[in-house]
Amino acid sequence: MSRVERAEAREERAARQAEIDRQQEQAAKAARPKKKKKKGCGCLVLLILILALLVGAGGYYTIGLMPVDSASEEKVVVEIPNGSGASAIVDILDEAGLVKNRTCAKINSRIGGYNSLQANTYVFSPSMSFKEIMNVINTGDFEYISKESVEVKDGARLQQVAEAIAEQLPFTADEILAKWSDKQYLSELIDRYWFLTDEILDKDVMYPLEGYLYADTYFVTTDNSTIEGFTEMCLDRMDEELSERRPAIDASGFTVHQLLTLTSIVTKEATADDQAGVAGVFMNRLDQGMSLGSDVTVCYIFQEDRVDLKVSQLESTNPYNTRKYAGLPPGPICQVVGDAIDATLNYEKHDYLFFIADEQGIVRYSKDEAGHESNIDEHGLVQDQDAEG
Repeated sequence: MSRVERAEAREERAARQAEIDRQQEQAAKAARPKKKKKKGCGCLVLLILILALLVGAGGYYTIGLMPVDSASEEKVVVEIPNGSGASAIVDILDEAGLVKNRTCAKINSRIGGYNSLQANTYVFSPSMSFKEIMNVINTGDFEYISKESVEVKDGARLQQVAEAIAEQLPFTADEILAKWSDKQYLSELIDRYWFLTDEILDKDVMYPLEGYLYADTYFVTTDNSTIEGFTEMCLDRMDEELSERRPAIDASGFTVHQLLTLTSIVTKEATADDQAGVAGVFMNRLDQGMSLGSDVTVCYIFQEDRVDLKVSQLESTNPYNTRKYAGLPPGPICQVVGDAIDATLNYEKHDYLFFIADEQGIVRYSKDEAGHESNIDEHGLVQDQDAEG
């Protein structure tokens, strides 16, 4: 074998060996077990992230419902109006400074199961949690209901109303009456309320707002704890009552001031059942140009409620004396309610010019003075309710 042939033989053997080594290496690799990919690692990380978010959100929600100031001793009066839903109540509480986080409160108002929310005036504290406050409103818990209220009584004179308000607000009755006589303040009210006119500023009117503060029970809140706030709350109620009767008032021929003046006299002269009949007597007298002959207007001059008026009082030249002067007095003599306004607007049409109440409180009517005297002799006079010309 030549040298060339021997070299070719060596190269061929080397090539075969290399191929064998390659094949063995591939076989060895194929025989080794494959490493599994860690598929669960990414899922675990995602789960941890989700749990962290939930814990964070839960913590945020819990903190958002906590008290605004757990150390506060402040008392906050909140009025929840009739028909208020949970969302509206959140707005009211938030405005009063009782909500730590509005978003959390809104969520809780939806999922908290507050299904019997009760309108009232409540006294809360910033130290209460949102859930505590909502549970109080949901149950109407008496412990938290405001006990501070002012009753403007039907038939009360303005002076008496001022005294009642002074018991709950940090003002004296004199301070309240002074505000109610302030012409600048009265002018502002006239501009604001359609039913208040310059008639209340007449020089003969004793108290400009007499008869205009609607008789009702009012709760003292942070919004009306001033003289102005309380006054306007009463006027707002009167606005409601008069506005719904406005067509009837326009048709009556009376101004609001005249209507309230007559209504106030009817209120002081008769019980609810008899007001329409008594109003009819006064309407007949007005139509005939007679004096109303009402002692209650004379009592008003002296800021009294009495039956046995003195002769000197009956002879008073004050324009409120309807025994001496014909027509309506300068203004109302007390506060009134809607039923009395209705009785005056819808007075009974009859021919009577006089009335008295007997010992049982039954009103006896008569068409002339002779019949009136006869009623007095026969039935007696319990109250000074005779309308005499």
